[in-house]
Amino acid sequence: MFKFFPQRRTFHHGIHPPESKDATAGLSIRQFRFADVLVVPLSQHIGAPAVPVVREDQEVVRGELIARPDGWMSVAMHAPVSGRVERIGLVPSSSGRMAPGIYLRPHPSSTQEVADGTPCSLDAPRQQILEAIQHAGIVGLGGAAFPTHVKLAVPEDRHVDTMIVNGVECEPYLTTDHRVMLEQADDIYEGIRYLLAVSGAERAIVAIEDNKPDAAQLLEENLPADLPAEVVTLPVKYPQGAEKMLISALLGREVPSGGLPLDTGALCTNVATTAEIGRLLPHGRGIQERVITVAGPGVGRKGNFRIPIGTPLRFLLEQVDVADDISQVFLGGPMMGAAASSLDIPITKGTSGVVAFTERELAPMARRKEYACIHCADCLSACPLFLNPSQLGLLAKKQEFQRMADEYSLMDCFECGCCSYVCPSHIPLVQHFRMAKTAVRQAAAKQREGVA
Repeated sequence: MFKFFPQRRTFHHGIHPPESKDATAGLSIRQFRFADVLVVPLSQHIGAPAVPVVREDQEVVRGELIARPDGWMSVAMHAPVSGRVERIGLVPSSSGRMAPGIYLRPHPSSTQEVADGTPCSLDAPRQQILEAIQHAGIVGLGGAAFPTHVKLAVPEDRHVDTMIVNGVECEPYLTTDHRVMLEQADDIYEGIRYLLAVSGAERAIVAIEDNKPDAAQLLEENLPADLPAEVVTLPVKYPQGAEKMLISALLGREVPSGGLPLDTGALCTNVATTAEIGRLLPHGRGIQERVITVAGPGVGRKGNFRIPIGTPLRFLLEQVDVADDISQVFLGGPMMGAAASSLDIPITKGTSGVVAFTERELAPMARRKEYACIHCADCLSACPLFLNPSQLGLLAKKQEFQRMADEYSLMDCFECGCCSYVCPSHIPLVQHFRMAKTAVRQAAAKQREGVA
């Protein structure tokens, strides 16, 4: 049987927000319809934008390469639909700014079959597998959108013993990973084979919170006998799915301040990312769609959908009977997701969920008054990294940003939102930290320019 770790095998601190997953956890993944025009940003990942290899008015086939990587820290883009390149220019982006992208108009009579490419063998050299992942356009589908091939490129002087496949999905409302585990077990295990081959890790652990016993049992029952992997369940607690917390809970190792999971001899990949590797590489295909949870009080037809990349958010919401008094839409979950800057922005590879709220849910929060810090230490008891959010918040108000970084480890904060959630004074601590980190990065960039 799969392993249920006792309560002590988890990370310290954290919180227990309402899970709000019941509405979609039992709903199978369904294919979403194509919009009249799809908008494909060339930068859907951390790193350099992809470079178009198509021209305006060109006919493309679903899954065909439409933009190549621009260097190592970049990934390819593929046509999410068979159709015509209507325009190459600026498109709306989640940042609120216009960015380079490609407009595609589907052919109404097309069967929308996906084009195959050159398969990548498990026996291929590591560098070849890494390049296959890059040219498949695969990034972290948990929301970070970090190029997966870069994460898996283990330096020759480093060693990884454990590959952690993250199926925790602790963010409220989201059930994307849950459904992928239930419906794509074979893809996940094929993906793990590629991960082990390219990273050199000796074993893999599929980590799942124990509120998903059906997924844990199914994966355990389908675990290949020749695969050095195990399925482990962990107690429900937020933010258990964060890499640092997961490594601590599973391996008892601590990612050093300013360090990476690689420094502990472990690597983490999202379970949906792993499934895409197993689904795409054997066929030489690229990502042209992804599984997304569409939920929240403002959504009439909730569900888990396989949505084409580039689907405009406005079109998506119209198809799921969104409420007339919708007030805010989160891309991702409400804890670590970002509020949509516009309904004209498209779905990208990093969009794990679309959660809509109406004025009825948000009005009480908007009326909450912010008070001064009362030094109750609730935020210290919640912070999974043992930071001092109270002190950081006070320094942020004084704009002592560099001191926050130098003396109080600001840059280690991964913005989970635990401190803001428990603060009785309703201080928006995470927002303060985001602004402070931006200021620190800008100051560092100016210093580098001055030195240069």
